[in-house]
Amino acid sequence: MKGKVRNFYAGGNTAKGFFSLYDSAFEGLERIYILKGGPGTGKSSLMKAIGEEMVGKGLSVEYLHCASDNNSIDGVIIPSCKVGIVDGTAPHIIEPKAPGVIEEYVNLGVAWDSQKLAQHKEKILELTVEISNKFDHAYKTFAEGLRRHDDIEKIYINNMDFEEANKLSEELIQIFYGNQEVSKKSKVRHSFLGAATPNGPVDYIQNLTEEVEKRYFIKGRAGSGKSTMLKKIANEAENRGFDVEIYHCGFDPHSLDMVILPEQSIAIFDSTAPHEYFPNRETDEIVDMYTRCIAPGTDEKFAKEIQETTDGYKTKVVEGTALLAEAKVLHDELEKYYIEAMDFNKVKDIKQTLLSEIELLLK
Repeated sequence: MKGKVRNFYAGGNTAKGFFSLYDSAFEGLERIYILKGGPGTGKSSLMKAIGEEMVGKGLSVEYLHCASDNNSIDGVIIPSCKVGIVDGTAPHIIEPKAPGVIEEYVNLGVAWDSQKLAQHKEKILELTVEISNKFDHAYKTFAEGLRRHDDIEKIYINNMDFEEANKLSEELIQIFYGNQEVSKKSKVRHSFLGAATPNGPVDYIQNLTEEVEKRYFIKGRAGSGKSTMLKKIANEAENRGFDVEIYHCGFDPHSLDMVILPEQSIAIFDSTAPHEYFPNRETDEIVDMYTRCIAPGTDEKFAKEIQETTDGYKTKVVEGTALLAEAKVLHDELEKYYIEAMDFNKVKDIKQTLLSEIELLLK
């Protein structure tokens, strides 16, 4: 029987720049292999191969996807043996806390021919600068989009019944926890359920909630209090000692999109665009914050202003996504120089060494 696979992001291309939650994703692991090496050196392929090997053995794994390349992963975690492997190159630099004891560097650079790379030095340096500039431009463009999104939020915030929103939050907290408290320290994990990628927004809500018994789909508009309510639910879990998975927004990392309570088998998430879903199980339930908390007729009364700001926001998201796609094209070009200089037989040997070490940890 094959193991389960969970998918998420630990870093994202956001309106606040590249935002990392890797420290939280890898917290509690007893062994972390940090891969070093340039683009195209086989880091993602190596991690995927090890992940597939573990799944084939019936072990569950977690794939940390790459927000800048839809076909790559940045890390793999094997929870049962508390082992993780991560791409430790920029922009997701991992700072070791106990080098040699927990973290171990794995240098894929031993497999490249430095002389071959040196022949393309100028082009490699040029592409590296161009890629960095594309990402900077994308982040600035997303930031402009967020400012327009904030303008949309203001309309709804000004027409919101905060007392009713607080009441709704308290009702859900009572449903989720009742009067229960547990005498242990809450395990809190932060990550992203989705990301802005070169192919547009991607999310893994369905995968992350597939084994959750009760799902709550939050419907509402920007500024209708969805993130604030999720923060209250997460804080309450932590205060009462319950474990909680907190999923940040891939566009605005200071906002939340989903909270999963593993011990209660409950998930509650923002189910509006770009990750809009509808109930398809008998136990699924909708939480309609627009109907409950926003003054009736707000959509109609401010239709023109809402449309104008929404169009501006969407335009900037499209522009930012195009810049990520351009960065990906340049990155693919850069990878070619490294691929040509690599001895992938040496990378296979490194993979086998890692597999052997992980096998020992499984015993």
